[in-house]
Amino acid sequence: MPHPALSHLPLIHQGKVRDSYALDAHHLLIVTTDRLSAFDVVLPQTIPGKGEVLTRITDFWLARTRHLIPNHQTDIPLTTALPDSTACTTLCDRARIVKRLQPVPIEAIVRGYLIGSGWQDYQRTGNICGIDLPAGLPQAARLPEPIYTPSSKAAVGAHDENINYATTEQLIGSTLAQQIRDISLHLYCESAAYALERGIIIADTKFEFGLDDTGQLHLIDEVLTPDASRFWPVAGYQTGISPPSFDKQFVRDYLETLDWPKTPPGPDLPSEIIAKTAAKYHEAEQRLTRA
Repeated sequence: MPHPALSHLPLIHQGKVRDSYALDAHHLLIVTTDRLSAFDVVLPQTIPGKGEVLTRITDFWLARTRHLIPNHQTDIPLTTALPDSTACTTLCDRARIVKRLQPVPIEAIVRGYLIGSGWQDYQRTGNICGIDLPAGLPQAARLPEPIYTPSSKAAVGAHDENINYATTEQLIGSTLAQQIRDISLHLYCESAAYALERGIIIADTKFEFGLDDTGQLHLIDEVLTPDASRFWPVAGYQTGISPPSFDKQFVRDYLETLDWPKTPPGPDLPSEIIAKTAAKYHEAEQRLTRA
């Protein structure tokens, strides 16, 4: 359902966390909600304030990386879409007017550490997305160098699937595939170095991209947030375990203790898990964006 304050705008896409409304042929209004997804399932409860935190973190990274690649951000004030001042105040920290671009149909994932589905693939095959890795690496090991491991983009309720680089070339062409791989690795390396100085290991992250009418590549959607990344505190990092985190891995680890098939509907979260998750998101924001 559309947000009540936005009923005058067409809701053109409702993702796991973000809702996109059409403003005109060239712009969208994106609202980042407090919804939380895990294992590609939207959970019943929300995380208070999460959408605002994700929006501010994305704003921070978009400003910090715009020298590397254009992004979807605009300077158009929210009042253009929300003339009602009350609605504007309600949504100002979670809504942004962005360029309306053609999304590239892959998720560009960069991994610097061996965790999550990458760890599971490595245990089975000794590689991730066709990339061979040294034998005997423990869980959460730092990789010899960051690797690019794209995935397909699934609809809400479906699971993203890891794909190899050759498949991305088939999907989007070799030139665009190489451009996305190269800029994704560059974005990750520069941003991970910055975060490390602030006590956060970015174990992995995903980027999404879109094309404008001229074919120029843009960074879109959320960027280097706790939803799109695994953030580990440097102080608690060790191999052989799933390290403590500032992101929704905390929720994933809780869900792994349940007898749940990882399909809709998602299970209810205890109030203490919700509160601790909200606190972790806020701490990640403070560490990353403080002067």
